[in-house]
Amino acid sequence: MPDNDNKKPSIEKLDLNVIGYSGLQQYGGLIDEEWNTRLRGTYGPKFYREMSDNSSTIGAILFAIESLLRQVEWRVEPADDTSEGEEVASFVEECLIDMDHTFEDFISEVLSELVFGWSYFEVLYKMRRGQTRKYDTHSRFDDGKIGWRGFSLRAQDSLDRWELSERTDILGMHQWDMSTGKRAFIPIEKALHFRTKKTKNNPDGRSLLRNAVTDYSYYKKICKIEAMGIERDMTGLLVMEVPISLLHTTASATDKALLSSLQTMMGQLKRDEREYAIVPAETLADGSPSGFKLKLLSSGGRRQIDTDSIKRSYKIGMLQSVLAQFIELGMAGVGSLALSSSQTDLFAVALGSILNGICSTFNQQAIDTLMNVNGINVDLWPELVHGDLEDRPLGELGTYIQSLASAGQLPDDEAIKRKLLEFAKLPVPSADQRIDEKPQPTPGEETKKSKKGGLKIIRARIN
Repeated sequence: MPDNDNKKPSIEKLDLNVIGYSGLQQYGGLIDEEWNTRLRGTYGPKFYREMSDNSSTIGAILFAIESLLRQVEWRVEPADDTSEGEEVASFVEECLIDMDHTFEDFISEVLSELVFGWSYFEVLYKMRRGQTRKYDTHSRFDDGKIGWRGFSLRAQDSLDRWELSERTDILGMHQWDMSTGKRAFIPIEKALHFRTKKTKNNPDGRSLLRNAVTDYSYYKKICKIEAMGIERDMTGLLVMEVPISLLHTTASATDKALLSSLQTMMGQLKRDEREYAIVPAETLADGSPSGFKLKLLSSGGRRQIDTDSIKRSYKIGMLQSVLAQFIELGMAGVGSLALSSSQTDLFAVALGSILNGICSTFNQQAIDTLMNVNGINVDLWPELVHGDLEDRPLGELGTYIQSLASAGQLPDDEAIKRKLLEFAKLPVPSADQRIDEKPQPTPGEETKKSKKGGLKIIRARIN
């Protein structure tokens, strides 16, 4: 075999030119990837907003997601265990608490990407000059470093078009403020661009509600039909018999006007303040028929279509599109604890991928830029990481640890003990004290036996 140990990689052997294209369908910065014409252009964001604002099912999904993600612990992990690495990580944490808004509010605005598929923020910087009361220098700290003043959302409905390179690389966002008519361009170097999906490097991403559009549309139609039926309070079709002369093509102007009035009355007849109809009598004074008759054409029984079950199937479809079908468990009298646990675990995994995407985008576009402008060595750049979405039940954890201990696989490790105490939210001893070490009385203390025979520490009085 040839000896490759002495061979060094040669950049000259690589073709560094970009050859292919992403395949993104766009024209002048306007994305044309949506096949449904109802969701193209500005119609898509409006429809997604309608879904999130008007549907109780989708509102429950979004509320559950936001509530879970807002309670997640966020922390800055240093690049290494050195004092320099800890100092840089501490600097990033200082910047996060030194903004004009809280980090939790920022995460809440980032989650608007779930509805629209993307969210775009302009990064605002400042010089940390202490309590100057000036927007570009006011800070809790006075070290002269560059920090974040905040991350300002650029609303999705203010998008005019994207600025893309020839290879469809994202260069920035063109914004149009409809209230003032002003336009602005926010380059990607001064922005944070969060997306649920990055297929074809599409700047629009993909709305989390996209797969629920069909279910929502049919659910909305059925609810509207039901509401109309309840409003009219009837089980059949309202019928008005009129003389044939009113329907003839040669009807007079008077007959046409009468027919138009009757049609308007029939369309407005329902159970409210207009719950009446004024029509001619069915017979004349001599007993002959007048040609007018108002009646209800009824099916004579219960409707064959169960709209409740149909609506429920569409509602479950909306929930399944985001793996949130556990919300409906128990509503129909069915469901088990094991089924609920498995479904919530799968939902938590899906939310974990959203958190990972937020962290990777923030690390690449926010922290890296902040490190660069402050001239910090790349080996010391920290990362933003998130905690767990939910705690594992103590019963399950206890059973697992007991099984390991019985098999002799659980090491007597101080770090494991501390982690278990933290998980159970129990007091953890200080770093310089072992967990199994009994506390020793400090000088100036005396001990005496308690009533139960144990030792009780009593601090000596200081005269």
